[in-house]
Amino acid sequence: MASPPTTRLAPPALLFALASAATFALSGSFAKSLFEAGWSPGAAVAARIGGAAVVLLIPVIVTLVRQWDTVKGSLLRIAVYGVVPIALCQLFYFNAVSHLSVGVALLLEYLSPVLLVGWAWLTTRTRPRTLTILGAVFAMFGLVLVLDLAGGAHVSVEGILWGLAAAVCSAVFFIMSARSNDNVPPILMAGGGMAVGAVLILVLGISGLMPLAFTTSDVLFAGHQVPWFVPVLGLVLVTTVFAYVAGIVATRGLGSKVASFVALFEVLFAVVWAWILLGEMPRLVQLLGGLCIMGGVVMVRLDELRGVNRRGPSYAVDLENADAGPAVRGELN
Repeated sequence: MASPPTTRLAPPALLFALASAATFALSGSFAKSLFEAGWSPGAAVAARIGGAAVVLLIPVIVTLVRQWDTVKGSLLRIAVYGVVPIALCQLFYFNAVSHLSVGVALLLEYLSPVLLVGWAWLTTRTRPRTLTILGAVFAMFGLVLVLDLAGGAHVSVEGILWGLAAAVCSAVFFIMSARSNDNVPPILMAGGGMAVGAVLILVLGISGLMPLAFTTSDVLFAGHQVPWFVPVLGLVLVTTVFAYVAGIVATRGLGSKVASFVALFEVLFAVVWAWILLGEMPRLVQLLGGLCIMGGVVMVRLDELRGVNRRGPSYAVDLENADAGPAVRGELN
């Protein structure tokens, strides 16, 4: 269900929303420092969601015991959530980060609202409204600029495919949320999903289907050699646990609609963090492309909000009523 609308933006809630976006945005920088030291994307994902699952283990168990009769019918949904929006989305995003700059990888994933336009058109046979179509076109034009196809810049095709795969997984989360009619507590959805996702990643790694390489050597982060566990703890405690809790507080204070717009700052923060910590600065044309993508996403979301107000929550994919925001989005970037 969507959070109730608020008539004013409480400064503490807005600060929590910005803090959530800023800390989620750090994940790419933390992860890239591990990749450059020899970690595989699978190992980084396993450490992140496995560590977060351990931190949230007690709250999850308590919630299960207290609300078993209510949530037992949603165990399959929690499992699917753990596999697709959490495990696969993070795995695909981290693989994209290993081939592309952090900002470009995240921008590719943020195309998920545009993918949802196509999904809604396909499943409802209803043509999207003009603003939505313009937003989709604007975002796709921005994608061309971000990839700098006309500038001769070398862009990894493999990285692009990983980023688009992450966008598909992100879109799956919104579809699941919009069509859900149960009341699974967010802490259970996140903690349970992380546990399922961690098990999946470990099984894939142990079976040899996915590289699960890691090292205990020092890593280079923000221009300094630091122990390997510094970025790992950053991934677990800062970009997952703290970011999740801050996002929950923000969504409750601002409402899911406002929080979802503030979440767009995650891309800006990701670019800034990558510039400060990794020395990655996008080209001017890529920055312009990023603005186009964000502008397109804003158009789609504004039109979706207008459509919900006119026609109610029966619209095919109600992005704004998915209680999304960065806090409960499965990809946890």
